[in-house]
Amino acid sequence: MSMSGAAVRDSDHGRPAGWKQSAAVRWLLLLLFVLLFCAVLSPRLIPKTYNLELGSVSTRDIAAPRQWEDERATELAKEQAAESVEPKYSIVALRNETLVDQIVARMEQLNADTDVSFDNKVEIYRREIPARYDAFVDKFAADNRDSETYNPGLLEEMARNVKEQRYTIPEETFYKLPLLSGQRLQGIRQVAAEAVRRLMSEQLTDAETARAKVAEMINTSSLDDRTDREIAAELARFAIMPNKFYDQQATEKARAQARENTPSVVIKEGDIVVRKGQTITPEIYERLEGLGLLKSSTNIWPYFGLVIFALLSALAIYSYLEHVGLPGNGPNAKYGNSQLLMLLMIFALNLLAMAIVALIQTSDTYFLGYLAPAALGPVLIALLLDLNLAIVSAIVFAAAGSILFNTESGRIFDFTFGFVILVASLAAVFAVHKAGQRSTLLKAGVLASLFGTAAVLALISFGELPPRMEIIYSAACTFAGGLLTVVLVIGLMPFFELSFGILSALKLIELSNPNHPLLRKLLTETPGTYHHSVMVGNLSEAAAEAIGANGLLCRVGSFYHDIGKTKRPGYFIENQNHMENPHDSIDPKLSRSIIIAHARDGVEMLKAHNIPKPIRDIAEQHHGTTLLKYFYHKAVKQAEAAGVEPDFTEDDFRYPGPKAQSKEAAIVGIADCVEAAVRSLHNPTIEQIESMIHKIIKSRLDDNQFNECDLTLKELDKIAQTLKETVVGIFHSRIEYPEDVKPKEKA
Repeated sequence: MSMSGAAVRDSDHGRPAGWKQSAAVRWLLLLLFVLLFCAVLSPRLIPKTYNLELGSVSTRDIAAPRQWEDERATELAKEQAAESVEPKYSIVALRNETLVDQIVARMEQLNADTDVSFDNKVEIYRREIPARYDAFVDKFAADNRDSETYNPGLLEEMARNVKEQRYTIPEETFYKLPLLSGQRLQGIRQVAAEAVRRLMSEQLTDAETARAKVAEMINTSSLDDRTDREIAAELARFAIMPNKFYDQQATEKARAQARENTPSVVIKEGDIVVRKGQTITPEIYERLEGLGLLKSSTNIWPYFGLVIFALLSALAIYSYLEHVGLPGNGPNAKYGNSQLLMLLMIFALNLLAMAIVALIQTSDTYFLGYLAPAALGPVLIALLLDLNLAIVSAIVFAAAGSILFNTESGRIFDFTFGFVILVASLAAVFAVHKAGQRSTLLKAGVLASLFGTAAVLALISFGELPPRMEIIYSAACTFAGGLLTVVLVIGLMPFFELSFGILSALKLIELSNPNHPLLRKLLTETPGTYHHSVMVGNLSEAAAEAIGANGLLCRVGSFYHDIGKTKRPGYFIENQNHMENPHDSIDPKLSRSIIIAHARDGVEMLKAHNIPKPIRDIAEQHHGTTLLKYFYHKAVKQAEAAGVEPDFTEDDFRYPGPKAQSKEAAIVGIADCVEAAVRSLHNPTIEQIESMIHKIIKSRLDDNQFNECDLTLKELDKIAQTLKETVVGIFHSRIEYPEDVKPKEKA
């Protein structure tokens, strides 16, 4: 028999309804969640502090609780390393000989132009040659601005430096240039360009050092004419530029690298910061303050982080309850506070059990952490509330366990324990969410033990293996923790079921036992109703599971939905075997009262036997406010026959309701009508059954019987289809099938 792992709440179990709807109570419970996490986790996350002052004497050895970097000393060391880095210079290959070629080419062109006078040529040279220098530099910078060879800062430095060191050609030289022929200019170009190429092959920060060598090189050249050598020298001096420049970006990068390569000044975890009897100097005081060991300089960030962690954990749970809701109830706010209170108690129990185990755990006996029954909370939540909420809670408990069982200083989480807790919790949760009997809990505990042990052994296998006995102890503690979990679950389940009126899947299984006093009464006093109820249970469970509702609740609710008929069994047709129908001889109004009373009587009987409210709701709501059509029409006919106006209305012959408030109550009501209708048919056909089911559902839909529950039209179609298939299966022998031509037998 399949069932939902979610439990069903008894919303009126001895508590005033108001507190369940109060927003103030909800916020209070959320605050209690936060305080619970803070209280349990603070010993692990908040460092210990000492009351020490500058100049006082320490009464104990104080060790660093964690590794800490002395930022001031580290920064000083980095600055010293950066200052020791020499400025970086980069070479820029300008190819200055091309400037000589450009100037000579212009001279050849201009000197050959006879239309330009001598004085104009001198003026042109005086203006153009310096301009060509600047244009040459600017063009080089522009052409290389997007290249990867030179950075923009270097190009700017190059242009500024080169222009500052530009050579000024003597005035008399400009008067000699127009007199040069093309042949003489070619010789001058060749000699000047070669001198520039050779001198610029060196690294030059100051162009004057290279220019000083020009005269010697030109005088030993192939030029014979003194004027040609003079002009070649001036052109070479003009074209020579510095090619080595200060590279600020490279310098900053080298200094940054020096800073980065400078090791931090670190106080390691466990290092003695101050010894007993030692005076607290400013340096020691600063280190104590940096490590958060002084009460006067308590670091608020651990408190801030703890509150944020607790708040996020609480909000994750709260948001799920508020916006996702529980199966069968929806995210209705009136259920939130009761659910939050029970969830808070489960979290408190689970975290308290983990914290107790953490107290006896040490760095040498770290394996004792595996003994904690960390899956207790997720299992209880899966049984009493919701599977998905149990998974979310398992993640939260895994994170909390990673903090509580962390034995190594310097880190907050030990995910070894978190992983084991998560694996064991999920194994147990998936084992119990469809639990059909208490023995299933033992199976879940064994699975949690086995999966948890497997997770421990898997983690131990990575890296260097610990001693053999530690492996054995770790596996044994994990296995024992799983068994301890199931023992605590079995012991705590009745407490939560009684205290919060929880109708868990296990409780539903117990209520479906035929030996229950009410079911025995139903069987012995109204066997027809008992058989009807069992059939309705089969139909409603199949229909509920088809749309994702609680099928087990429908089945068990169906067993009890007509328990009120045991007060007057003879007035209900399924119990009238070989006897006259008493309704034939009594007034229709009296018949109406007797029939309607069975729902009210059933609720009272269920209350007297402490049957949980969801089952009572099904007994009360399965008829909704439907009309007793037979007795209404009978009363109308009697009034017409007597020739009097009816002193009643159609509403007088309706059930008092309420209408179905849940999918389960609506489904049981549909299945109740379908079963009774099918039982009244003699050898029905499949077409008749299908038509009858659709007619019943349409009649209730038109009568607005589903207005107060969240059934959709698509779900009603699924219910109709499932009921048809189930009815055909149950009443197979009574259904007439159309005669089909039998297929020919194969040879």
